[in-house]
Amino acid sequence: MISKDTIDKIFSTIRVEEIIGEYVQLKRAGTNFKGLSPFHDEKSPSFVVSPSKQIWKDFSSGKGGTAISFLMEIENFTYPEALKHAAKKYGIEIEETIVQMTAEQKAAQTDKELLYKIHEIANDFYQNQLFKTEEGKSIGLSYFKERELRNDTIEKFQLGYSPENKHAFTDFAIDKAYKKEILEKSGLSIFPENAPKGIDRFRGRVLFPIHSFSGRVLGFGGRILNNNLKTAKYLNSPETDIYHKSDVLYGLNQSKQAISKYNLCLLVEGYMDVVSLHQNGIENVVASSGTALSINQIKLIKRLTENVTILFDGDAAGIKASFRSIDLLLSQGMNIRVLLFPDGEDPDSFARKNPQDFVRNFIEKEAKDFIDFKAEVLLKEAIADPVKKAEAIRDIVKSVAFVQNALKQEVYLKEVAKKFEISEQTLFNELGIQKQIKQKEEPRKSVAEPVKLQVVQDVAPQINPLLELEEQLVQLILKNGDIVLQRTDEENNPYEITVLEEIIAHISEDDYEVINPLNKKIFEDIKEGLQKEELRSGNFFMSLMDEGISEKVANALIEPYENSDWAKHNIYFPNLSDRIGEAVKETIMKHKREYIQNIIHTLKDELLEKGISDERKMEIYKTVIKITELRKEIASEIYRVL
Repeated sequence: MISKDTIDKIFSTIRVEEIIGEYVQLKRAGTNFKGLSPFHDEKSPSFVVSPSKQIWKDFSSGKGGTAISFLMEIENFTYPEALKHAAKKYGIEIEETIVQMTAEQKAAQTDKELLYKIHEIANDFYQNQLFKTEEGKSIGLSYFKERELRNDTIEKFQLGYSPENKHAFTDFAIDKAYKKEILEKSGLSIFPENAPKGIDRFRGRVLFPIHSFSGRVLGFGGRILNNNLKTAKYLNSPETDIYHKSDVLYGLNQSKQAISKYNLCLLVEGYMDVVSLHQNGIENVVASSGTALSINQIKLIKRLTENVTILFDGDAAGIKASFRSIDLLLSQGMNIRVLLFPDGEDPDSFARKNPQDFVRNFIEKEAKDFIDFKAEVLLKEAIADPVKKAEAIRDIVKSVAFVQNALKQEVYLKEVAKKFEISEQTLFNELGIQKQIKQKEEPRKSVAEPVKLQVVQDVAPQINPLLELEEQLVQLILKNGDIVLQRTDEENNPYEITVLEEIIAHISEDDYEVINPLNKKIFEDIKEGLQKEELRSGNFFMSLMDEGISEKVANALIEPYENSDWAKHNIYFPNLSDRIGEAVKETIMKHKREYIQNIIHTLKDELLEKGISDERKMEIYKTVIKITELRKEIASEIYRVL
């Protein structure tokens, strides 16, 4: 268990804008940063990061919290995993207190956690095989040296080697008490029927570990080195609970900062393309890991930049694959350029032959707009054939139809019209046709059985006013709990009290039963703090292992108007803390009034019960009269305050 001192050190050191900035392209907006939500598709940014408050709020999905809760949300980390990830990033040493796990806690370890762990074990095993065994050095390391990779590059990408002994890793893992079931689920080992032992999937191969955005190993890509064997040249991990190849980009963990820095992502095909470009100093590059580019992969890139340059080696298959990638990227609002390397060259070989500045300048100067690229490729086939030329133009317009922005569509069509000397109106007509075809090609929604129309009364959602006011009291505590209020008692003697203490006194004096379980926990923690002479408001709850409370803190501390661009126009909203004393008093009285109203309703309901005694009826009448008068007094006091 991570010690409290370490947790405090992590929270005092980490910067929410730096951690989130690795996942979301953030732009300065006044004192805050804004970006597109990583949790919800949106066109206008509603994701707000507050460096001064060290919290974030996603107005499109309603999520919010601290840097740690963000890591938990986006990476599916547990609380300790998120803390350890942040500590590693900032070089903080983790101190753990020894806690004996119960049988229930051990049983609670999920298969997913074990899958992450077994991949970590495998990654270490393969790296040790590469650097510390004779077979690994003579076969695996020699191969990487032939590909001109330096040791620092090999270590950066954690490249490894799996020995030819087909039981090597499986035996190693079983010796470490990993069970057959988890080895089989991971895809690292195969257990054929009637075979006495498990077999390593990646035997006799150099290995490229595939990392998540945050750096956890999800799977492997393995390249065979013995060309005489009749097997696939490349072999990837199968789909597992932690590895979905259409959701992962090779090299993204190592490239994300450079992609943000240059506001550009280079997209290549193979593992070695990524590794060689990195070694050359060009680090804003990722690969689709040998699979067709997917929507989810594009969304990963879009968190960091909207600009993509596709790098292909110029073979026919690669060119055709690039056409599909172009359309998919356009559909997600990306800006695309395409580069074909000279014959016989690919990103790997080109990066190894030329210095960094030459490669970077070549990509910048030779990359073409997708329209120029498609025109060049398609018109080569058309030559002087007008029918083929018309088909080529239609194919380009088909790509433009994938563009979501109408203004961009018009600009692209004007460019096509100028390039091919065709009227813009003809192209716009063709665009309309392509859009219709595209709509028809989309899978039809399953048609449900016809439902008879019925007249349904318009019922407004039920709102609990008492719960609403309870939430307001919690927000006042989280946001302004430590503010000192100047008050006077019944005899007009002045005294000081904090917002937090005044609200807790109100909650306690009437034996109010807190409705929301999260609010109940917050009030209990605050009461415990007061007993220890601690004031626990917003900042205290930041480090608690509770996503719900973190979200409440974010809701309290980031106002909805902070998502707008008012500050650009020098328009500022009044700060509630200027009149916090009145706001606290008003909310407490409204809450008290609503609480009394609830008691009155409860008593009146009791009067309707069968078998109630006359004595009890009289008692209820007297109580209702008494607290109704109290309610009137409170109402009149609220009116006076307002």
